[in-house]
Amino acid sequence: MTQSPPRITKAVIPAAGLGTRFLPATKATPKEMLPVVDKPAIQYVVEEAVAAGLSDVLMVTGRNKRPLEDHFDRNYELESALTRKGDADRLAKVQQSSDLATMHYVRQGDPRGLGHAVLCAAPHVGDQPFAVLLGDDLIDARDQLLSRMVEIQEHEGGSVIALMEVDPEQIHLYGCAAVETTAESDVVRVTGLVEKPEPADAPSNLAVIGRYVLDPAVFGVLRTTEPGRGGEIQLTDALQHMAADESIGGPVHGVVFKGRRYDTGDRGDYLRAIVRLACEREDLGPDFKAWLRRYVTEEM
Repeated sequence: MTQSPPRITKAVIPAAGLGTRFLPATKATPKEMLPVVDKPAIQYVVEEAVAAGLSDVLMVTGRNKRPLEDHFDRNYELESALTRKGDADRLAKVQQSSDLATMHYVRQGDPRGLGHAVLCAAPHVGDQPFAVLLGDDLIDARDQLLSRMVEIQEHEGGSVIALMEVDPEQIHLYGCAAVETTAESDVVRVTGLVEKPEPADAPSNLAVIGRYVLDPAVFGVLRTTEPGRGGEIQLTDALQHMAADESIGGPVHGVVFKGRRYDTGDRGDYLRAIVRLACEREDLGPDFKAWLRRYVTEEM
């Protein structure tokens, strides 16, 4: 009888990046704390993990990232002030972030790439499968990508990565997967991975986006992975090694995502995320959409 994989409960969120694309806004403020409407981007990511049943969250941070810890901690002075004012609505919003999950933090120290950031989580994760969520990628709460990935991992074992079809001319911006089809239309078997290939060398137009569910064997691979593209330890390189040899942590599958994703690490997509999410809010949407229509009409 085949033993089923352990239930996944832990999520790792690498958040040690410098946010240079958003300077000077990120000179003293972590990029993960930039607001998307009225919540910092990082809160959307933690909420996604919790919605998928991952209530134990480790954030891999670096210097000048203390505001991340403060955001998910209690603020008794602010809560007391809101209580005295009788502002129950804002009080609930403030308390929501501190009640979301069991939060843990570890510093990466040297910025040696995503693979190294994931390796920093090894003592906390131990020998259990776990999820990795990149803070720059926001997945719409209505599109349950992470839950689907957890489901596939628990059924198939091994590791699961999120994939998305992109314009072939854009594939050089992403890790790229070579795949084989499976019986499920949204699931593929990953046979190889290449980090940011030139379009002519790309095995497909399936880009790796910032969601992973990983077998703990990845830690052993990362410990021996040499720095790759950009002189950094690449998670893609470790997963390529695992995809080529299923005796190391089992197979690697991909879930092909066709839902709504926002790259908040890109200034244009960050603005588009704010506009779309604001338009869909019941409290903001009607007035904001009316103004937006007028503005677009006048500009056109």
